[in-house]
Amino acid sequence: MQFYRSKLFAPLCFVGGIAVGAWGVKNCSKKQCCFKTTPIATNHNINNNNNNGLSLTSSVTPVKLPAENAAIAGMIDHTVLKQTCSESDIVKLCREAIQYGFASVCVPPYWTIYAKQLLAGSPVKVAIVIGFPFGYSDISAKVAETRRAVVDEVDEIDIVANICAIKSKDWDCLREEIRAIKEAACGRPSMKTKVIIESGVLTDEEILKCCEIYGAAGIDYLKTSTGYADKGASVHAVKLFRANLPEKVQIKASGGIRTRSDAQAMISAGATRLGCSAGVSIVTEGSNPQPSNSDPKSY
Repeated sequence: MQFYRSKLFAPLCFVGGIAVGAWGVKNCSKKQCCFKTTPIATNHNINNNNNNGLSLTSSVTPVKLPAENAAIAGMIDHTVLKQTCSESDIVKLCREAIQYGFASVCVPPYWTIYAKQLLAGSPVKVAIVIGFPFGYSDISAKVAETRRAVVDEVDEIDIVANICAIKSKDWDCLREEIRAIKEAACGRPSMKTKVIIESGVLTDEEILKCCEIYGAAGIDYLKTSTGYADKGASVHAVKLFRANLPEKVQIKASGGIRTRSDAQAMISAGATRLGCSAGVSIVTEGSNPQPSNSDPKSY
């Protein structure tokens, strides 16, 4: 099976507030998006709008879930972020996302374009991670990843905050990081931003400061964890988020959510999105889901 992973664009450098690329110079300010998207020559003729016949939408039959399970499914970011995830893993992930009505798939940036091709024509969003999994990469690296997400027309980005900066109480670093990322994302206003703060390794005081900073920054979601720390999502952290964030900032719980009761506990605490790799077992637990039509060959 042939697919195209990503577009290739010439790099930009910034000199005195000027973005310099392979095609000239563009004046920049905080109110402008300073990323040029003219492609350089590549070995592939890549078009984000061309799914190359790979879309699974017409060949996958959605299953009919009980209403409560379907509601949970609509909150799930169906996730595969292991280092070794392969083409077959992405196909399976996208097939299940269509089948069970998940909100999105969350994949490594390497698989962005392929996931978009597989999901073309479906309501399932494509989310990728930025600065994953530890968050201590330089701000410029996260900005570059964000610009790539804009070019690849990603729907949502899950950004790992600089946990070292949080533990060092370097709050100015966090403010500058999210400011720069938000500015880099301005070329795609519809793209949702989620910030992961690894709440399982933070004190309540540190969580409260993160709520203050990211609530003021205008992000879309504050997210509990990457799933790579010793401790993932907790009801306590989700409740703390909800009590200290602006109402418009939603909460994504992730890390260790494996059962329907786990999911329901996080939702009851205030989460509106769940990141998990066990989505299928969560939404089928205690039920016998059936295809929504009678064609068994279509999935």
